[in-house]
Amino acid sequence: MSESTVQIKGESLNALAATCHRIAREKGFWDEERNVGEALMLIVTELAEAMEAYRVKDDANFREEIADTFIRLLDLCGGFGIDIEEEIHKKSLRNKERPYKHGKIC
Repeated sequence: MSESTVQIKGESLNALAATCHRIAREKGFWDEERNVGEALMLIVTELAEAMEAYRVKDDANFREEIADTFIRLLDLCGGFGIDIEEEIHKKSLRNKERPYKHGKIC
């Protein structure tokens, strides 16, 4: 498989993170050291765009913006060497032990 080939379906989250990060690097998003706050706000922006698409009932764009959110999250994980599968596993175990809604209303 060439470096420019994109394989997504069936990849683990960590493999997806590596793929998303490789593409982002190829497109110049990591030419300089990334500002973590800026990267996080870009993720929030994708969610805001998804909300707007949902508001206007643009299902195709809603789905695309949700995908963009995951792509930016996975790129961040790839760029900072976060083993997202391990982190999700650890957090899921913690959440399993929490009480029902643990004080949240929604």
